[in-house]
Amino acid sequence: MRLDCGNSHLVSGGIAVVGAKAGSVGRRSCFAFDFVANVLVFVAQDKYVTLMSIATYIKDDLAAQLKSGVEVPVQLTLDSLAGHYNVSLTPVRTAVAELIDEGLLEKGPNHRLTARASHTQVGPSRCESKPPQPPQDPFELIARDLVQLSLQGEPIYLREEATAEKYDISRSAIRNILHRLAGEGVLDHIPRRGWRLRPFHQEDLQAFIEVREVLELKALELARPKLDPDELQRMLDVSVPPESAGTKLSVDESLHEYLISTADNTYITEFVARQGRYYRRLFEWEDLDHDVAIETMRQHHEILTALVEKNWSAARKALSHHILNNHPILGQVEDKE
Repeated sequence: MRLDCGNSHLVSGGIAVVGAKAGSVGRRSCFAFDFVANVLVFVAQDKYVTLMSIATYIKDDLAAQLKSGVEVPVQLTLDSLAGHYNVSLTPVRTAVAELIDEGLLEKGPNHRLTARASHTQVGPSRCESKPPQPPQDPFELIARDLVQLSLQGEPIYLREEATAEKYDISRSAIRNILHRLAGEGVLDHIPRRGWRLRPFHQEDLQAFIEVREVLELKALELARPKLDPDELQRMLDVSVPPESAGTKLSVDESLHEYLISTADNTYITEFVARQGRYYRRLFEWEDLDHDVAIETMRQHHEILTALVEKNWSAARKALSHHILNNHPILGQVEDKE
């Protein structure tokens, strides 16, 4: 995604979309979309690494089997290998080309792939190479991309075939991912039209935050006599912002889940489970920003310190402030006119 705040020109990238239109973007949203652009650069690089890791995993897995003399469980054809690894042909082609270059596979005159006999071993002396670890599930990568696209504020339609090709995974794999994201409220499945991305609207976010504050403060009240000091201390220990600026951050959101589960109120639990899924995705995306992540950790630390000290009024005040005021990026994204 590229944003020229002077020309209000948006260009979406990183995913196949249908029906996206560029529109006016308010001045206050320039800061937010500058961050979106920066994150998309990160995502694009991450996607490249992910796709390369898929090809590398296929290559290493096949190499381990070929070197050890273990019979490959499928035919050595591009289609069969793509089906076996549940990916598109692209990473398979990359893996096969590297295996041919390394002399583990060869392509005959009829273009059929065969294992090079000189590189296979059988019997007790065969190599006991450790199989490689599978690459990371692309679900999180695609989820991040879609959250960013939703900030355009328009109902974008996705096509399964084009999206699967974009991410170099199989049609069935992308369908499963889109179904999971629909379950989290990010997408809606529209018969005969495909998948519609849920657009971000500022007024919806503000309405959710206001209700969330009321319900979490109630959850704190209900959970208070049942709070486990050891669990509170554990969360407090991992909510200390790092001293080094270059340290990779991981925001622990278990505080909110712990209060709600400990409160044991069905209606609070159901609201968070049904209405909070989409916004949880947005908040996780926002925490990719280093400064936002640091501030989130600081506020969590303040809440947990008050809970450990049983200073209930301070905990209530800190929790309320955290819920209402900790969205400096999302709070600046303006709805389309």
